[in-house]
Amino acid sequence: MAVLTRRNFMKAGAATLASSPILSALSASGAFAAEAPAPGLSWGLLLHLGRNMWGDCPTAYTPPVDHFTCEEKLWDELTEKAGKSGLNMIVVDLGEGVQYESHPEIAIKGAWTVKKLREDLDRMRKLGLEPIPKLNFSACHDFWLGDYSRMLSTKTYYKVCADLLKEVTELFDHPRFFHLGYDEETYEHQRTLEYVVVRQKELWKHDFLFFVEECDKLGVRPWVWADYGWNHPDFLEWAPKSVVMSNWYYDKDFNPETCSYAKFYLDLKKAGYDQIPTGSNWANDENFDLTVKFGKENLNDEKLLGYLLAPWKFTESKDHDHNLRAIDQMVAAKAKYYG
Repeated sequence: MAVLTRRNFMKAGAATLASSPILSALSASGAFAAEAPAPGLSWGLLLHLGRNMWGDCPTAYTPPVDHFTCEEKLWDELTEKAGKSGLNMIVVDLGEGVQYESHPEIAIKGAWTVKKLREDLDRMRKLGLEPIPKLNFSACHDFWLGDYSRMLSTKTYYKVCADLLKEVTELFDHPRFFHLGYDEETYEHQRTLEYVVVRQKELWKHDFLFFVEECDKLGVRPWVWADYGWNHPDFLEWAPKSVVMSNWYYDKDFNPETCSYAKFYLDLKKAGYDQIPTGSNWANDENFDLTVKFGKENLNDEKLLGYLLAPWKFTESKDHDHNLRAIDQMVAAKAKYYG
């Protein structure tokens, strides 16, 4: 299968947790079984507080910044429009945009304090929005971790990540889900970077299951991008059913016989995973409508937890109209297919 990247759309040695007898027994016994879904579907919009997730150098595809760029006025406008329009979830891509109390060294200049974020989470809840945290732990998108992004799979790395998971879970008042990212960890996706890290085989599996287990300890369901399964069919054989899967596909061909990315929604359904299909207005303005149409016709059972739209633009004035169109497209698709 050819590598699918968001960039393409713009252009047209550790022992594994899987081998652990304890984890194997838990998985086999159904300890990771999915909890009952909340009433109704989630209609989620992904918004960015942090943005250092796509580049580690000035010549990268999206260069990193050393100061906070999320514009509060636009953040408020988007969240208020989302709530008033009938959406009910905001996935907050935190990254380096928060002054974490456990690891303040990660934050960049101007990042929100924990107090400010708590206040904003309360504001969103009053708008009828369920805030869900997202920290991307893929080696392709973890530049927000600063120096720790170059310490993957070490004792220090595991401790820092566990600290952040715990702090953010508490900060969000123990949310239903915690989005762990975990997409695009390949050389192809990192070819413009200075520092390339790709975990493979048992190490990738070990680290993935580390995050799943940490979420389980915290009583929050792990949620991930599911693209690892595109090229690793065994992923759906061993990944615990506690994991909420988001296949992401941003083009227009939803024929499973001609588009393997669309077919993967059906593979997830067959494998028994709860899923939240993800569309975008990144490449075109038709994709989200087509995503919801496909979901309504092919995935509409108790395993379909909702839909997510990822605009893949930052919360900055230059992307104002793009982000607003994303909300309009969600509202239109929701009304068209679900009344």
